[in-house]
Amino acid sequence: MIGVFGAQYPDIEFVNAAVAGGAGTNARAVLATRLQAGDPPDSWQGHAGQELIGTYVAGGQIEPLNDLYEAEGWLDVMPETLIPLISNDGSIYSVPVNIHRANVLWYNPTVLADNGVEVPTTMDEWFSAMDTLQAAGVQPLALGEQWTKMHLLETVLLGTLGADAYNGLWDGTTDWASPEVKTALDNYAKVLTYANSDSSSLSWQDAAQLVINGDAAFNVMGDWAEGYFRELGKAPNTDYGWAATPGSDGVFQFLSDSFVLAVGAPDAEAATAWLKIAGSKEGQEAFNPVKGSICARTDCDKSLFGIYLQSAMDDWSSNIVVGSLTHGVVANDSWKTEIDTALGLYIADGNVEGFQTALVAACASSGPCK
Repeated sequence: MIGVFGAQYPDIEFVNAAVAGGAGTNARAVLATRLQAGDPPDSWQGHAGQELIGTYVAGGQIEPLNDLYEAEGWLDVMPETLIPLISNDGSIYSVPVNIHRANVLWYNPTVLADNGVEVPTTMDEWFSAMDTLQAAGVQPLALGEQWTKMHLLETVLLGTLGADAYNGLWDGTTDWASPEVKTALDNYAKVLTYANSDSSSLSWQDAAQLVINGDAAFNVMGDWAEGYFRELGKAPNTDYGWAATPGSDGVFQFLSDSFVLAVGAPDAEAATAWLKIAGSKEGQEAFNPVKGSICARTDCDKSLFGIYLQSAMDDWSSNIVVGSLTHGVVANDSWKTEIDTALGLYIADGNVEGFQTALVAACASSGPCK
């Protein structure tokens, strides 16, 4: 996408200040420091949803973009489901460049076939499959550092509760103290028993590679993993397979990377030129097949995408859509931080009751349970 920008705006210097790190954790820390110091980047990437609205819009740190949307005709090519998630009080605040799916179960087809294991579609089928693999001396589940454990948690909540009750966690209609949530947390605790013992020292790529290498059977990760697999030269349906995470077939748990315009941007005109590329068909068609995501626009050329991403396009257009916790859609940063703290304590002590109590408190402190 930067290449497309450079070709169309050769007189504008593009300074790429990207910060490496899974789920944007490190980047958001650097961004927070810059914003507090009154030194905002002209534009930055944030996740569509409450990460933007509940954090940067609430803080008066990004500009509305309605005029740009009108001028570029984006309202005609962006999904209706997406616009409300980047809007507040009638103002649109970011330019989405893609759609990712969070609830993907990646698996090694050879490992499953060699052990007579079918791809699981329910939580109970998954437990049974992992029991079989474990008994055969196969590592059932590859897992990485803490943010990947939160990612796993949101998919288990979805797979146990179903789409409506999962959505209710974020709008206050599902009680975090309920027996149903306790069942979901018990399921999560059980899933963790099948994971590799060195997870805290592994990145998401390390965990995903265990599956590709045949050293583990399953990995739960967003579909940027597919971009990584293809980078490694691996073939879909041969070296890796995929399915909706157990219990979530027919549901698309999504996130969207998007770019904003800072209030007080020192180079607002140049930043607006960047946003035009980010929202353009050419920019999104250059970016998404490489990233392992589908266009936010609805008019991209499907033939540019591989077999997995074509299946994701079909599911995005037909499935029930819910938002991701880990990747900014359903909870603002303060609420997500409290959930992350509770998760860290749970990983350390294994106390499910204490975990649930902390999640109830987090909703009361920063969520809709106030």
